[in-house]
Amino acid sequence: MSASGVEAPDRLLIRDLAQLATPSRRSAPLRRAELGAVDVIENAYVLCEQGRINHVGKMRDLGPLTGEVAELDGRGLSAIPGLVDCHTHACFAGDRVGEFALRASGASYEELHAAGGGILSTVRATRDADEARLDTALERHVAWMLRSGTTTFEAKSGYGLDRETELAQLRVVRRAGGIPTWLGAHAVPPEFTDAGPAAYVDFLLAEVLPDAAQVAEAADIFLERGAFGVEEARRYLQACQNVGLALRLHGDQFTEAGAIPLAIELGARSVDHLESTGPGGIAALAASDVVGVLLPASALFLGRPMPPGRALADAGAAVALATDFNPGSAFCESLPLICSLACTQLGLSPEEALTACTVNAAHVLERAHRKGRLAPGYDADIVLIGADDWRHLAYHLGGPVVHTVLQGGRISWNSRA
Repeated sequence: MSASGVEAPDRLLIRDLAQLATPSRRSAPLRRAELGAVDVIENAYVLCEQGRINHVGKMRDLGPLTGEVAELDGRGLSAIPGLVDCHTHACFAGDRVGEFALRASGASYEELHAAGGGILSTVRATRDADEARLDTALERHVAWMLRSGTTTFEAKSGYGLDRETELAQLRVVRRAGGIPTWLGAHAVPPEFTDAGPAAYVDFLLAEVLPDAAQVAEAADIFLERGAFGVEEARRYLQACQNVGLALRLHGDQFTEAGAIPLAIELGARSVDHLESTGPGGIAALAASDVVGVLLPASALFLGRPMPPGRALADAGAAVALATDFNPGSAFCESLPLICSLACTQLGLSPEEALTACTVNAAHVLERAHRKGRLAPGYDADIVLIGADDWRHLAYHLGGPVVHTVLQGGRISWNSRA
């Protein structure tokens, strides 16, 4: 029986896999030696039932199966957990290809932002788009991510900076099956230039938060020079926490402006970027429960220093990887490419990179009990790599490594289709 139908079969056997690779242990997030602990099974199978993984093991140990079972031939392929992208800005209208060309000619990110480009350029385009256009744009971006093996994604608002567009972005993300994060405090919009960041935060908390909290799962803020300071961030995040939202921070992208201490103080799920994090920040993060989400595509795109991935991992910090997919500073939807950058630029091993964009990323999104492992009880979100060694995930730089993607035991994408 073929397993390529639209509906997930009640029972699915992926058989004769060259390899199966999954993060070890059952806890999350994984750090220190556990960050690189990956179980690899040669000549493996995965048995799925009702959209969940029922069993994994060696083919030689697979007993007879009774009843109807759909089968998927895994010969020459390797299985890894569905990839989890825990930091994207994938819901936007328009593009910034012109800005990309200017940057390639020498303009800096901060210069473009000060001249009305950057985030505010996408804000104008996104405000001009109706909700149906945003649905279409995000559907396209999600398809790109799926082809790269992403089966679970987070996406932020932050390209509206007004009430209606911010809420529309959150609704669009949820309809697309994503995990919505309210990034109302992404930048100060033009209408608040004179009043300043504090007045804009007042507006967000009074006019947007009550409705945003009904759709979003988390709140985020850009704590950085030229955006929002520590006191504004603390007030914004505490108000969001009080209505039940998990907390995230953009921090240490260009300067160490206090994001890590504030994230630790408030018990945030993560602090993301960290390109400018120094030894003190590394030590503080390692001693905390806050995950450092590393975004190497953004550093590469902007010509910035890479985040200190090896130093964070060696210090014992919990780290995750994500694309930061956005139109301005990381137009990249590929977690396999991020794994390549993690190995070649951040000093992580292929095993550490796999953990960082599966179970640790799922932990950031509060889904590590269901996502990020190939183990009994987990969702049958599975990526088949078109090679007999799973490490081609990071090894093949920008290559077509993903052969088949399954979500909940259903084939969502196949490279041969």
